[in-house]
Amino acid sequence: MKLGAIYSKEKTTFTLFSPVADSVFVIFYDKGNDSAETGRLEMMRTEGELFGIFSATAEGDLDGVYYTYEVHTSDGIFCSHDPYARACGVNGHRSMVIDLSKTDPDGFADEDRPKLADPMSMVITEVSIADVSAGASAHSRYPGKFKAFTEDKTLSYFTDMGVTHLQLMPSYDFASIDESDSLKEQYNWGYDPYNYNVPEGSYSTDPFDGAVRVREYKEMVHSIHEAGLGVIMDVVYNHTFNVHDSCFYKTAGNYFYRMLDDTNYSDASACGNEIASEKPMVRKYIIDSLCYWASEYHIDGFRFDLMGVLDIETLNEARKALLKINPDIIMYGEGWTGGESVLPESERGMKINAPKIPGIGMFSDDIRDVVKGHVFYMDELGFVNGATDRGEELKKAVTCAEWAKSPMQSINYLSCHDNYTLWDRFIISNSHESEDMRIRMNKLAASILFTAQGIPFFLHGEEFARTKISEADGAPVENSYCSPLSVNAIDYDRAEQFSELKAYYKGLIALRRAHKAFYLDTIDEIKKSVHFMDDMPDGVVAYTIDTDAEKVFVAYNAGKNKITIKLADALWEVLADEASAGDKALYTIKDQAVIPGVSCLVAVCKC
Repeated sequence: MKLGAIYSKEKTTFTLFSPVADSVFVIFYDKGNDSAETGRLEMMRTEGELFGIFSATAEGDLDGVYYTYEVHTSDGIFCSHDPYARACGVNGHRSMVIDLSKTDPDGFADEDRPKLADPMSMVITEVSIADVSAGASAHSRYPGKFKAFTEDKTLSYFTDMGVTHLQLMPSYDFASIDESDSLKEQYNWGYDPYNYNVPEGSYSTDPFDGAVRVREYKEMVHSIHEAGLGVIMDVVYNHTFNVHDSCFYKTAGNYFYRMLDDTNYSDASACGNEIASEKPMVRKYIIDSLCYWASEYHIDGFRFDLMGVLDIETLNEARKALLKINPDIIMYGEGWTGGESVLPESERGMKINAPKIPGIGMFSDDIRDVVKGHVFYMDELGFVNGATDRGEELKKAVTCAEWAKSPMQSINYLSCHDNYTLWDRFIISNSHESEDMRIRMNKLAASILFTAQGIPFFLHGEEFARTKISEADGAPVENSYCSPLSVNAIDYDRAEQFSELKAYYKGLIALRRAHKAFYLDTIDEIKKSVHFMDDMPDGVVAYTIDTDAEKVFVAYNAGKNKITIKLADALWEVLADEASAGDKALYTIKDQAVIPGVSCLVAVCKC
């Protein structure tokens, strides 16, 4: 059964799930805000297997007509936007009927989605619509808008870096930005969903016209695809921005929420509530929403915020449905919760349950923390910035964390939008070190990320020492979700200032994608192929990757002194050292490798 406003030129059928309603009306308006009701239509309770389904059909062409639902319950009358809305007016309070076919850019319907020859060769970078283009250094014609991604200079940056996929931070309609006031200084990451199936209005050039944001989102995706990049959407199905203003609560009471008792909400999201994904109509909603984005907007993959809040069956059913739309669909998320849940741990989409959700990846906080130190405790250092005794932990992390049952399940990263940027972490933890030393630490960390087995992910700007400094006190901001744009916007001038670091990231990406040894397909292959060298001092991890196609040597030296490691008697082409990295030989060595302090060396045997 299709819910929401199902449009045709002849009629539109409205269908709503409302198990708490005694009666429901569709209320019509000619504008998305500040206009009076122009008509109403009573919805009839339908007979059948599904309880609480109300439906009504309005004759004629309703394209562009705005509407809400008026839900009459024993607790009162609630006015709500449509949970299944495909379009909406400013700030999302009124839904809009839309002819989606009119919103397709030229060539969009028949476009070829980018496809990798080897899915394991993915390299993902996380971007924010606002951060990428709203800063002065971006020089965008469309600052902070979807359309910024239709500009060649925006996309050429990513294609030049060699990444394969852009993970977009929340781009559905969220609650924390007042779309009606474009002159007001406001910023939010958007992890506060309001309309799950509608693009965010503040990222469009006209949030008052419900069709504009839809068309411009598609233009963005189409342009990204034409550049040869995939689009991964950050989705937040684990909670709503609040309860009582949510369309779920207004139309279905507490049905969509997990409850501790009759009045208190379970809060595994740490945002005041959590979605009861295991309930049939909630599961249906999540799967319908994912499939809608994948089919209507050609989204190539999904990153799940606090995936541990979602139940395993829903995740598996979602993957099954999405594979029918796109056999190459990508799914991964945070394999943890933000607090305790009433959902049993054995049913949660968490790292510990990775074997139960094959094909779905999870962020490896294992590699994150062992490389740079604990994400929350600044005095707990990582391998590259002081804790040289963590070599054994690092060995486990670079060969896929123990919970991962396949390399594609391990999404390796050093920093993301959450917490401190990688560079700011070094500023805090290693303030006594020189900037040059912190750059060496950053390079070493990056070399570990891009040579580790699994799929690499990095925060846009990490490649040129992205920092988020408070204007108030000059200190790094840990979670900048509502800090001003001056803190969050990408400063592309730093790409020039730290051009050597940026070139190093670019080179590592090229190196990785050129050598299959760095992205083996199975855990068994990794166990068979990766051989760690014994008797290495603290702060040194060295190993070879021996496959049928090639033999690669990798060494990480986190100590301050150079080391010499004996190699097999053969000629080796060095692809990465303390200064440079790439897919072309820098020079050759024989018999032994000399690795300066706080650096790496990667070489391929010309055996």
